Amino acid sequence: MPVQIPAASRAMAVFEVFAREQRDLSNSEMARLLSVADSSCSDLLHTLHALGYLMRTTRTRRFYPTGRLFETARQIAQNDPLTRLAQEAVGRLADRTNESAFFGVLEPLAVRVAAVAQSRLPLRYILDVGERVAVHASALGKAMLGQLPEAEARARLEAVRRPAVTPSTVVDLDQLMAQLARGREQGWYEVHDEGSAGVTALAMPARLGGERHVAISLAGPTERIEKHRDSYLAALSDVRNALLADH
Repeated sequence: MPVQIPAASRAMAVFEVFAREQRDLSNSEMARLLSVADSSCSDLLHTLHALGYLMRTTRTRRFYPTGRLFETARQIAQNDPLTRLAQEAVGRLADRTNESAFFGVLEPLAVRVAAVAQSRLPLRYILDVGERVAVHASALGKAMLGQLPEAEARARLEAVRRPAVTPSTVVDLDQLMAQLARGREQGWYEVHDEGSAGVTALAMPARLGGERHVAISLAGPTERIEKHRDSYLAALSDVRNALLADH
């Protein structure tokens, strides 16, 4: 049976401490925060320093992470199968509609934007990869909550802050649950002016591997989305079905 390697766990804990403290740290400070002996911590920090994951300030001799961990993570993410799938999906959707297309992944408290394809039109909606959007005020969020059992969806909405992002944002729990029920019935979800004034978004969910909740969406000026609603929903359906067929 596999066993945990304490040294590996401690090395990852070093970066979690830096992320939490957001400052450079001496060996003794890190040892205290990790609850380990100074000598053990010194060996660990010097190993990470020798590997290029930590730098040491010339004057104070305190440690801080370099960009190597970030660059390593970036290279891994670029070749993540989910990232490639997400990029392909938004590319297809943007090509079909010439609207900005988004691929979202459900996280405990928000939706993470995993891929984006921007519209080429002058007036367009923009989100960045890695950005988190509110589950209660986004079509992506509602689409993925709509896949969950009703009790779980309600519990998630109860657990998060639900600020009124715009005057049209729905924050009432019962109203949100009614929106999810309507979306499940029709097979797609939408928001009007709820996450950004003057913007309408349409979304459809998918479940990859039977357990990964994701969704694809397109968004743009309300007048344009309403004008092409039927063709946009057809494009969303085709791309979503291709996504499920491939996985």
